[in-house]
Amino acid sequence: MPKVYLLGAGPGDPGLLTLKAKAVLETADVVVYDYLANKSFLDFCRPDAVIHYVGKKGGDHTLPQDQINRLLVEKAKEGKVVARLKGGDPYVFGRGAEEAEELLDAGVSFEVVPGVTSAVAAPAYAGIPLTHRAYASSVSFITGHEDPTKPGSAHDWDALAKSASTLVFFMGVKNLPEIARNLMAAGRPGTTPAALVRWGTTCRHRSLAADLASIAEKAQAAGFAAPSLLVVGEVVRLRDRLGWFEKRPLLGKGVVVTRSREQASDLVRLLSDQGACCYEFPSIAIAPLADDAPVRRAGRELASFDWVIFTSANGVAHFFAALAAEGLDARTFGQARVAAIGPATEKALGERGIRADFVPERFVAESVVEGLLGLGVAGKRVLIPRARQAREVLPEKLAEAGAEVTVLPVYETRPADQDPGEILDAMRAGEIGYVTFTSSSTVDNFFAKIPPETFREFTPGVQCAVIGPITARTLANYGFTPDVSAEEFTIPALARAIADHAARENEIRP
Repeated sequence: MPKVYLLGAGPGDPGLLTLKAKAVLETADVVVYDYLANKSFLDFCRPDAVIHYVGKKGGDHTLPQDQINRLLVEKAKEGKVVARLKGGDPYVFGRGAEEAEELLDAGVSFEVVPGVTSAVAAPAYAGIPLTHRAYASSVSFITGHEDPTKPGSAHDWDALAKSASTLVFFMGVKNLPEIARNLMAAGRPGTTPAALVRWGTTCRHRSLAADLASIAEKAQAAGFAAPSLLVVGEVVRLRDRLGWFEKRPLLGKGVVVTRSREQASDLVRLLSDQGACCYEFPSIAIAPLADDAPVRRAGRELASFDWVIFTSANGVAHFFAALAAEGLDARTFGQARVAAIGPATEKALGERGIRADFVPERFVAESVVEGLLGLGVAGKRVLIPRARQAREVLPEKLAEAGAEVTVLPVYETRPADQDPGEILDAMRAGEIGYVTFTSSSTVDNFFAKIPPETFREFTPGVQCAVIGPITARTLANYGFTPDVSAEEFTIPALARAIADHAARENEIRP
C-alpha cells in the first residue's frame, strides 16, 4: 500500500537507528534523506530503490521545504512506499509535523517512526546526563536558530534563566554569543557550566566545556561550527567523570580499508567501535569464475581426496556455492580431512557444517605446510580450493613432500574500479591517519590507483598498517615500511594493533 513513513534516523551512530526504521528502509520504493541522516543507512535500501538527497546545510537548501513536501506527495500518489529519513527524531525540531500535515491535506497515508534525538544522545556520548537527582530534575529543548536582528524573540528568556532545568539548544552555535548574553541578562550566572557537542555520537564527535560567560569565545577559538548542540546547566559538571565515548583511541581518525566490499564489513565494524572514521576504498573485487564446471566436477569427486585445504573464507563460500549448484552439501566430503588457514576460514567452514581438522598456529601457507607434514600428508591426495591468483608456496611445498596436489581455482580477484578522488581529498585535508593492507593484492592494486610518489606526499602523517610478513614485503617493494603490524594474522588483531598504536600516539602528543 502506498504510504509515506517519516523516519527518525537518530543522531548519527548507525547503531542508534531503530529496528522499525531499518525494516522500512529495506522495503521502501523511494528514500528521501536529509543532511544529518547517516549516509550509511542507504546500504539498507533495496538495490532498485530511488534515492533523493534533500539536505539542508547552513541555509543552503538542496531542495526547499515546499518542494520536499511536493515530492513526498507525488511519489506516494504514484503508488510508492516512501521512506522520509530525517536526522534525529522527525517531531523534535525536524519539521516532521509540517510534512505530516501536508500529507494529510493531500490525502496521503503516513506513519511516524520516532528516532533517538541528538538532544539526548549527543550529551550522553559526551558524558553529560540531562537529568540527575543532585543537579537537575527537568530538561528543556530549545531552538537556537533565531534571527538576532529581529525585534523580539519567541523565547521567554526570564523563565529559561530562572529555571533549574537543563537547557539544550538545537542549532545554537551560530547564535551562541546572543544565547549566552540573553541568559545572563535575564539572571543566569555567567559561572553556570555549559558545553557544546558537535557531530555527537559519530566518529567526528567533539565536545567543549566552559562556563556560560566564556563558552562563545572558547568555541570560536576551538573552531566549533554547526551541527552543534549547546547544553547549559549543572549536569555539565559530570562530563569529565562520565565521559566515555571520547576515550576511544581512534576517535576522529580516518582509516582507509582496502579489502574487497564483500570482506570489508568486519574490519570496518571493529575500527568504528574504536571511534575511527572508515573510508572504504576496495582495491580488489572478488568475482566468481566464468566457468565453474571444474569446481562442480571436483565437488562430485570430493570423497576421493584425503585432505581439502581452504586458504580463505572466500574460497569456502565459492566452493560451497558450486556444491549447492550440484545439489550437494557437507556430506559429500566423506572421510576427507579438512584444513583451514585461519580462524575466519575456520568459522566459514563451521557455518556450513564442517569442523576443521587442522588450523595452524600462524596463519600463513608456510605454517600450514609444516603442520600438515606432521600429520602425514605425504603420499595423500590433496585438494586446494583457492583464488585463481595466489602464492604457490603451499602447493609446491606439499608436492615436494610427496603429496598429490590438485589446485582448484574457485574464484578470482580483480582490481576494483574505484575512483581515488575521495581518498586523495581526505588525505590532502589531513583526515586520514591509517591505510590498511590485508594482502599483497590490496597493496598492488592500491598503488595502481594511487601511485607511490603521490602517496609519499602524505607520509608520515598517513601511516600503513598490514597483516603478515608477506604483505609487509610487498609494501616494501613500493618503498614503504609498515608503521603497524598485527602480531596475529587476523582482522581482529589488525584492528587491535591500530587502536593500540593510536593510543600510544595520543599519550605522546599533547
